[in-house]
Amino acid sequence: MDQSVLETVQALIDQEALPPSYVSTVERTILPLAEHIAEQFQQKQAAVIVGVHGAQGTGKSTLTLFLKQLLDHHFNVRTASFSLDDIYLTKVEREHLAQSVHPLLLTRGVPGTHDVGLGERVLDQLLAASAGTRVPVPVFDKAIDDRLSEDQWPGFEGPADVVLVEGWCMGAVPVKDRRELSAPVNALELSEDPDAIWRHYVNDCLDDGYRAFFERMDTLIMLNAPSMECVLEWRTLQEHKLARRLGDAPKEGGSVQPLRIMTDDEVARFVMHYERITRRCLAEMPSRADIVIDVAEDHSLGLSKRE
Repeated sequence: MDQSVLETVQALIDQEALPPSYVSTVERTILPLAEHIAEQFQQKQAAVIVGVHGAQGTGKSTLTLFLKQLLDHHFNVRTASFSLDDIYLTKVEREHLAQSVHPLLLTRGVPGTHDVGLGERVLDQLLAASAGTRVPVPVFDKAIDDRLSEDQWPGFEGPADVVLVEGWCMGAVPVKDRRELSAPVNALELSEDPDAIWRHYVNDCLDDGYRAFFERMDTLIMLNAPSMECVLEWRTLQEHKLARRLGDAPKEGGSVQPLRIMTDDEVARFVMHYERITRRCLAEMPSRADIVIDVAEDHSLGLSKRE
């Protein structure tokens, strides 16, 4: 790793409060992956769309951040990125779904709670942009549980060579045998979706607009967690870290932070919304993803497959 790359990596490690050992993770896994994506762009001679899949806590946002910075600054590849989280339906739209379809759809996250049409339009605009064009990229503010208005979105200037799209259900596929949806996989499904209405709606959405959106990915990268139990542990740890960070943050005018921290029990219930699809992805996605990065229990990364 040359000095300029090392300086970029070290700045990101400091910014993200990562351990110093993350340098070796970048050198062993992330830097070769950035080189691979840059080669894809050179071979295709057209924009490359990369999907990054990873369950909660696997580090997909961190991976995407490092890839974007490395590609932009050290491979001369103009890289845009956004998250499935950024194209969540607005709070009003989810409230309507909760009333008209099922109350569980008020909770953002599962297929059916994103505006995949918006995602398609953003991709189209990024790919069609010319020099001097500014493409607004959506932002969802979890502190207010709503998407920001378009005039608050950051802009990507000019055409994109690579677009990174990350999300926990990126690339997920629907269940074909709908009988699989009948038996609840956890207490949430048992008590709050006894008739499997929510499960069927989520599955139908995966089989419709999400399928078309996911098929636009030229490459699917999977961050492969060791187990569902690790996913719960990591998501709980994320909430603890957020609580510490907000506790240390200055309060404007003495007011409390608007983002409410979940208890461990609330995190467990929250993760249950994602459990069915997460378990299925852990079981079947490694055999079809273009690139699989195994995430160890200590969060170290190992590149296990490249095509």
